[in-house]
Amino acid sequence: MKVLILGATGFIGSALLDRLASDGHKVTGLGRNVTRARLKRPEAQWLAANLAHMRDAGDWRPLIESHDVIVNCAGALQDGLADDVAATQETAMLALYAAAKASPVRIVQISAPRGSAGSDSAFLATKFRADEALAASGIPHVILRPTLVLGRNAHGGTALLRALAALPFVTPLVHAEARVETVALSDVAEAVSAAVAGLIPEGSDFVLGHGEPPMLAELVSLHRQWLGLPAARTISLPPALAAPVGLLADIAGRLGWRSPLRSTALSVMAGGVSAKDGARAKVPLLSARQSLSANPSGVQDLWFARLYLLKPAMIVGLSLFWLLSGLIPLFDLDAARQHFLRFLGDGPATTLTLATCIADIALGIAVLVRPWARRALVGMIGLTVTYLASATLVEPELWADPLGPLVKVLPSLLLTLATLAVLDER
Repeated sequence: MKVLILGATGFIGSALLDRLASDGHKVTGLGRNVTRARLKRPEAQWLAANLAHMRDAGDWRPLIESHDVIVNCAGALQDGLADDVAATQETAMLALYAAAKASPVRIVQISAPRGSAGSDSAFLATKFRADEALAASGIPHVILRPTLVLGRNAHGGTALLRALAALPFVTPLVHAEARVETVALSDVAEAVSAAVAGLIPEGSDFVLGHGEPPMLAELVSLHRQWLGLPAARTISLPPALAAPVGLLADIAGRLGWRSPLRSTALSVMAGGVSAKDGARAKVPLLSARQSLSANPSGVQDLWFARLYLLKPAMIVGLSLFWLLSGLIPLFDLDAARQHFLRFLGDGPATTLTLATCIADIALGIAVLVRPWARRALVGMIGLTVTYLASATLVEPELWADPLGPLVKVLPSLLLTLATLAVLDER
């Protein structure tokens, strides 16, 4: 069959694409940025599109006419620079259903469990309204509601679990006793495979999750063991501490960074991740321990876990470094332009000093905005090399200065290279 996967570049979507392709289906993946996906899976067809812009039935008809099944695993946790929750999860889906009513296409919807905390959030509310509209549409469909998905790779909440598990000495947790129900990504892929093949009755709506959820502290401990780290003591933090963390993560979300610590995720975690309502899949599912054991960790997983929480600190640190390097000279412009007065006149020296200050400030701001971050980091590297080369030619004695103004630039250059290396999120 011809299968279209919405959100095919994501954590779940990419696994579903591999599984359905191995089942012999002709698979097309749709995502906002499919450049790397095309390189990784050239055998699949790829479409670049933003669901938030597909708000009319006409946007969907060409896709519906050329496919037998549409698997929707796209979503957005919270509004931000790169995400529009309502448009992606509800408006676009309603347009899809309107276009699909007159066609034989089947829809497999990957949704979320009902009855957990945070149900009034835009993330869950829009998903549930779209589910209800699909159920009432008369379109052949299956709705699957996976709990927290564990797989070989990690993104969002699963990435955060690994990062918390890799913290040294102790594990600080908010809501340490909350129950977290999990499901293996392989079990989700198996269910979707069956739904696409028509082995699940039309109109089915059920939860995918192991029925014995561990506490959050136990789940983090399992991940720590999986990473090959010694046991660490869990420190339970008061829930009030989650609010400022969520606020900072929400601000980062407005700048395009999709942190799993945003307020929506924290509100869901406050009551645990557990399906309290709805029918359950009547098949054996892997537990969290079995899910992890099925995918042994390697050193790359340990590196990822240790770097995950360092990454935002690296970006903020570089931003402050460049902002301060551009702002401080403005408080004593005459002293700052002395370096340029050695080979330039008064006016050009002042102009060049101001230009470098503005460039430093611009890079310090740009690196905080996710769509600009890569170019900002490349600009930092280029400007740093230019500064070092120019200073070496004009004032080589600065290399021997006791305060090390040039030597101290080298660690910032290495930090920039390291940040650029870990910038990608998928």
